[in-house]
Amino acid sequence: MRRITGEAKDETLIELHSVTDSHTGDENGGNSVDSLSERTTLPGNTETEKLQQNKDTVFFRDGVRRVDFVLSYVEDKDGEKKQERRRAFEANLEKEGLELETEDKSDAKDQRTYFLKIHAPWNVLATYADVLKIKVPFKTSDVPHGQDVPLEWLSHPFRLPEHIMRPQPDYFTYPFDKTKTDFFLINDKDTFFPPSTRNRIVYYILARCPYYKEGLKERDKTGIKRLLSNGTYTAAFPLHDCRYWKRARNAECESERYNLYQHWARFLIFYKEQPLNLIRKYYGEKIGIYFAWLGFYTEMLFFAAVMGVICFTYGLLSYEENVSSKEICNADIGGSIVMCPLCDKKCPFWKLNSTCLSSWQSHLFDNEGTVFFAIFMGIWVTLFLEFWKRRQARLEYEWDLVDFEEEQQQLQMRPEFEIQCTNKRLNKITQEMEPYLPATSKCARFCLSTATVIFWVTECVSPQYAVSLVSQRSHMCALPQVSLIVACIIGVIAYRLAVYAAFASIIKDPLRKIQLVGRFITPQLATSVTASCINFVIIMILNFFYERVAIWITDMEIPKTHLEYENRLTMKMFLFQFVNYYSSCFYVAFFKGKFVGSPGDYTYMFGRWSNLRNEECDPGGCLIELTTQLVIVMSGKQLWGNIQEALLPLMRNWWSSRKGRRHPENHYSRWEQDHALLNFTQLGLFYEYLEMVVQFGFITLFVASFPLAPLLALFNNILEIRVDAWKFTTQFKRPVASKARNIGAWQEILNAVAILSVVTNAFIMAFTSDMIPRMVFLYAYGENETMIGYVNNSLSMYKISQIHEDNMPEERDDWFGNSTTTCRYRDYRYPPGHNNEYSHTMQFWHILAAKMAFIIIMEHVVFVVKFLVAWMIPDVPTGVKARFKRERYLIQEYLHNYEVERLKLQLSASFITEPQSGMSLLTDKHEMVSECL
Repeated sequence: MRRITGEAKDETLIELHSVTDSHTGDENGGNSVDSLSERTTLPGNTETEKLQQNKDTVFFRDGVRRVDFVLSYVEDKDGEKKQERRRAFEANLEKEGLELETEDKSDAKDQRTYFLKIHAPWNVLATYADVLKIKVPFKTSDVPHGQDVPLEWLSHPFRLPEHIMRPQPDYFTYPFDKTKTDFFLINDKDTFFPPSTRNRIVYYILARCPYYKEGLKERDKTGIKRLLSNGTYTAAFPLHDCRYWKRARNAECESERYNLYQHWARFLIFYKEQPLNLIRKYYGEKIGIYFAWLGFYTEMLFFAAVMGVICFTYGLLSYEENVSSKEICNADIGGSIVMCPLCDKKCPFWKLNSTCLSSWQSHLFDNEGTVFFAIFMGIWVTLFLEFWKRRQARLEYEWDLVDFEEEQQQLQMRPEFEIQCTNKRLNKITQEMEPYLPATSKCARFCLSTATVIFWVTECVSPQYAVSLVSQRSHMCALPQVSLIVACIIGVIAYRLAVYAAFASIIKDPLRKIQLVGRFITPQLATSVTASCINFVIIMILNFFYERVAIWITDMEIPKTHLEYENRLTMKMFLFQFVNYYSSCFYVAFFKGKFVGSPGDYTYMFGRWSNLRNEECDPGGCLIELTTQLVIVMSGKQLWGNIQEALLPLMRNWWSSRKGRRHPENHYSRWEQDHALLNFTQLGLFYEYLEMVVQFGFITLFVASFPLAPLLALFNNILEIRVDAWKFTTQFKRPVASKARNIGAWQEILNAVAILSVVTNAFIMAFTSDMIPRMVFLYAYGENETMIGYVNNSLSMYKISQIHEDNMPEERDDWFGNSTTTCRYRDYRYPPGHNNEYSHTMQFWHILAAKMAFIIIMEHVVFVVKFLVAWMIPDVPTGVKARFKRERYLIQEYLHNYEVERLKLQLSASFITEPQSGMSLLTDKHEMVSECL
């Protein structure tokens, strides 16, 4: 190994671009010492000084060896210790066979950063490809892709060029074997392994290479991750193959980044399909499978969005036929009904027709079409998951991922696990000693992890709780500290209860000049909107803490493999996010207005002493408030997510690279350009999945309250695909290629959310929507099966003189001229003077029975259809099964023929070199060949 450095001040290296020099380098087998000496000259030669080295390249100075990885570092106060680590680490890299080349800081534009370029020669690549069982081509595939699709010409506007969709031919592949190199299609050893495979192999070496001196074995001094964390190196990354806005000058460079930008990362081509094979080839299977899933999810959202628009359109078209809203808005009906105060002291008596607008708004989302849409979404989510399994199975076959899971479990053990687990035991499968975590330690770590998760889940929003305390300082001076998810929900509820009275007194106060606003903004709506906004802000703040807690817990558990690490982190983070995002929606959907009590016996949140009466629903129902909550949190999250993903990386990269942009590309090296980009961390893809799965929860768990949620998600995802593509292509360093067979633990989370969504939507339709009470009235209590009189029927009476003093308004000298002795409230109870005064009527129990029956029927119908659909749709398409079996058969046949031919050559060689010893030897060899055949 020849290590080359650019520290010499008295000589200039010049890269010559002639074809002859390039051939000379190839003939020398990559050994660049002779060629370098010929290209070296002293300053002062005027002809030579006119030529300058083109630094925008992915090759070493010899122009032959490719840069597979780059490490950067700077010298600082702790330089000696770090320099010692670097020397030991780089010496061990050289022992592994890697070739290094250093760029001095004097050549860098910041005059302080060193760049260490790493090249993996053929021997290293072949050795580790054998170790990692990387599948490589051995024969061009003759299996047809599929049959022609009818009306395929309709999809031509959405298609990409064939060389972009299929950047390389299909091959039969087999795990690489260093002893059988002539079995594989190796035309050129320099290009046989693509750059993504090369950087994956180099990173595998870097992650396991120690940096202690020979003879001083210290287990914790291992791997590039630890060197990055202690500041020995500042960055470690593979190079992009070119600038994204133009092709590379070197014809040997693929310019795949340019193709990805032109055909994938620009928003103006949002209607085009994604070049998944090119994404997989450039970034690896793990990132490819994410974009495949995101694209498929977006395609399926189109059908849900269309059905949601139809449901919403039905609500608009049936607007004028809404009898209940007409009665509420009618001056003779709604205008004559005096309602009881909605809170103590601050809330006055009020007329029912003041909620006219909100009742019309409720009808848009709470109508007969909503029931159909809720059932449709229960079936849609099943179709989405089942069809994705089929798409995933096709990708597993096409991308050679069928047998990958076993390889990852056995071969890709996390370096942290190897370092921290000092105990070893015999692996019964491999018969080799391997590190393991004792059961006692594993149990202790699991218990601590579980306790931490419970603590953080049950301690969600102390800040919200503090807001409620500030809002209620006159009434809540001594509320006890509660534990966390309870504090999350209780904090928002307390805020809602505290500010409702303020909004009620401000909006309805005739002395204040906001009557115009008061017509459109009810106290319920104002409370719901402000509480939702506060809740959203606190959700964003808590995400910062949840991320760090989840990572700390997962690191403490010391998972064995990368797959196990990601799955554990996924479950914890989703649990945190589930509580964080959905708790407020669950409160509005299933608790608000359900435990209010009656005017003579109101229910209080912390007891009567707290003066916090439980919230009541609007006479139009609580569904419109759930819609408001869902729209604010979902839309706010999507807007903030796009700002974070697009604007922040753009501004950070602009700031870090603003000086380098002034220099021409031959002065601004490829490694410096990439060094200025953002790091793509190991958890980068994790957050992309998390964002989409949280969105999936919004459009499934609560979709009955907002049929337009799939449409919002569709628009967001169309933008999300292109933003993510732009971000990966232009704003991030090239990530290390890694494999993944599927979307991992996210599949199980999606299945769980799909099942839970059936239950939540059934309960929303039964208990949050007014659909069931309206149906019971229509078919059991209405005149001539009409909705006339429903509003009056759904409101109970209470004698004002019997209302407790603490529940009466502070200003009660005159409520509507003292024209009535009773007020109305939302419930089904007997009126004053009845034998069963203020107890529930029989209609209340009829409605409750109808709600429970609806839940049981809807759940069973949807679940039966779901399981029937899942049973009818096989997870693996029949064509994929047949192609897979065909490929397995051909692989075995070709491998058998190869072994036979190789044995024949060996026997022929032995006949030539060995003397003839008679017919017995010839007979033995013929028998051996016969056995092989």
